[in-house]
Amino acid sequence: MATNNDELAVAKTLDVTGASCPMPVVKTKQAVDDLAVGEVLEVLATDAGSVSDIAGWASTLDSVVLREQTESEDDGTTVYHHRIERVDA
Repeated sequence: MATNNDELAVAKTLDVTGASCPMPVVKTKQAVDDLAVGEVLEVLATDAGSVSDIAGWASTLDSVVLREQTESEDDGTTVYHHRIERVDA
């Protein structure tokens, strides 16, 4: 996973904690569709599969770039942070 980069200005946060595959990717796609070019979406997920699912989904598109993936602990639960930038309409 990439290291944390606080310089990425997050325009919108999507909380899909507790959701399992395929919902984190489905909800991420819906939220990215609402972003303007240059905006960053932060997705918070607890599904470990979201790491590979979101990375794989983003790699198939020219309109988004996965800027970073990090993880943190919240009351013993791992939370995966995905930051995705919309780079084209």
